[in-house]
Amino acid sequence: MREPIPLSVPNICGNEVVYAEQAIGSGWVSTAGSFVSDFEAAVSHYCNARSAVACQSGTAALHLGLLAAGVGRGQAVFVPTLTFIAAVNPVRYVDAMPIFIDCDDTLCMDTEKLASYCEEECVFDGDRLTHIATGAQVTAVVVVHVFGNLADMDRLVGLAEKYHLSVIEDATEALGSRWESGRFAGRFAGTVGTVGAFSFNGNKIITTGGGGMLVSNDEGVAARARYLSQQAKDDSLYFIHNEVGFNYRMTNLQAAVGLAQMEKLDLFIRTKERNYQRYQQDGVELLPFREGIRPNYWFYSYLTPYRDELMEYLSVTHAIQTRPIWHLIHSLRPYATAPHGVIDCAPNYVAQVVNLPCSTDLSEGDVDAVAAAVLAFSEDGSV
Repeated sequence: MREPIPLSVPNICGNEVVYAEQAIGSGWVSTAGSFVSDFEAAVSHYCNARSAVACQSGTAALHLGLLAAGVGRGQAVFVPTLTFIAAVNPVRYVDAMPIFIDCDDTLCMDTEKLASYCEEECVFDGDRLTHIATGAQVTAVVVVHVFGNLADMDRLVGLAEKYHLSVIEDATEALGSRWESGRFAGRFAGTVGTVGAFSFNGNKIITTGGGGMLVSNDEGVAARARYLSQQAKDDSLYFIHNEVGFNYRMTNLQAAVGLAQMEKLDLFIRTKERNYQRYQQDGVELLPFREGIRPNYWFYSYLTPYRDELMEYLSVTHAIQTRPIWHLIHSLRPYATAPHGVIDCAPNYVAQVVNLPCSTDLSEGDVDAVAAAVLAFSEDGSV
């Protein structure tokens, strides 16, 4: 019997054990040690970002990014409704109000609807953008590069410049994705906004078991984030803390694993691209990525009006793991009273997206097996 095919699992195939043993042997396994700074340097060099700050999670990186950008109590932040809730919760952590915006057909934030919301539901006095219904000043936008795709940053950054908004890039799923054309040609996800955030959870394109990274081309913003991530420590000898900080630093042991994973990142992206194209060649039509970019092909999304039936069929009959897309955050209990724009695109994708296996150790034979199973499930929801 064929082994089960998981959705997205870590690929430990390089120097992870070697570097982890070095970290353990050094005695530096907590939040100090050379692997932390080496991992930061590797990520900043790969992405061509001036600064990188290793964190305990992508969520921590987003929280620090909002704080370092000056977002705080009583302010408002534009956020997508179609994303993982960790992209939005940090807005609440800083006592700000999220305003939810719909997605477009890339699954990323719809910048046309964002522009319309700014014009129709807000007022701009040449300096401040104010949300009319609540009186809150809108100071930032959190944009998520969903499944390794890239949002329309040409348009979004233009709006941010017009309305004086900080841009927080949630690139937690998009490490390695970059623009090939347009205003930001050659730039990587996470390096266009005020700050960017990556995640190294176990299902991401590289992993540290957990952990994240903040990157920024503003060295002052990065320094502020680093300071806050280390409990706002002003004097490490005499334990002087002049602000409330956070225990958000990555451990040396995690960073050792991450450094080894970075050495394989381009190989992982090539593998993901190969398997994405093989699904297509096998007759499984996947959601496309935006034109003019080199995505990291993190997730493969398939549309079907029989989402739940297909997922059950693949799991029970073929031991193939799949996953739906997230529930819309503006409809969840913690955010049910938050303001939002017109949301009529995202519900269609919520009802139809099935994410197919996409691990970086997925073989071509595995892809063929998944494709054959998907195609065996007929259009009317029966086999």
